[in-house]
Amino acid sequence: MIRNVYKNLKLTNFLTILLLTALIPGCGIYKKTDARKVPVNVSDRAEKNIREGKGFRVFDKARQGGGTGVFSFASSNPMWRASINLLDFAPFSNVDYSGGIIITDWFSDEKTENESLKITVKFLSNEIRADGINVIIHKKKCTNNGQCKVSKIDSTLANEIKVAILKEATILQANDPNLNPGKDYKMPEGLK
Repeated sequence: MIRNVYKNLKLTNFLTILLLTALIPGCGIYKKTDARKVPVNVSDRAEKNIREGKGFRVFDKARQGGGTGVFSFASSNPMWRASINLLDFAPFSNVDYSGGIIITDWFSDEKTENESLKITVKFLSNEIRADGINVIIHKKKCTNNGQCKVSKIDSTLANEIKVAILKEATILQANDPNLNPGKDYKMPEGLK
């Protein structure tokens, strides 16, 4: 009985795949192209596809110079470097340059038993601004029988970390002549 059902299922799957293989070329998904008509340069090919309605651009305004959709979170970014420097006491579970996020792993000190913290730093801009960074802290409290409760904590610690990152980023930017040559930076009044 089971063997017959299995054979019927295999036959049905085979026929479905055969039918789809026969129908897909007729749908217009695959078209033969003349290699002489396709640009060799990748950017020219992309432009041609967009003109013909075959593609799309992410952050199109930024490519035209009209928006601020491009973020370059790399080692030259002072906010990124400051965050990495200040959070080096904790192990990282996720560090994503292009996404602009740093997440530490759960950590605790010897004094607090069954409690640990996780810090998340989100970069909203690549400029050194107070609204360009968001710091979130989660606390995990576990009981002796292994049940844990995770909650977001609202404390001054998140703001203190944010201010420390902004101060460190300002100092790093002021001391790095490659970032903005010829400009003199002063520490903003609120960060002194």
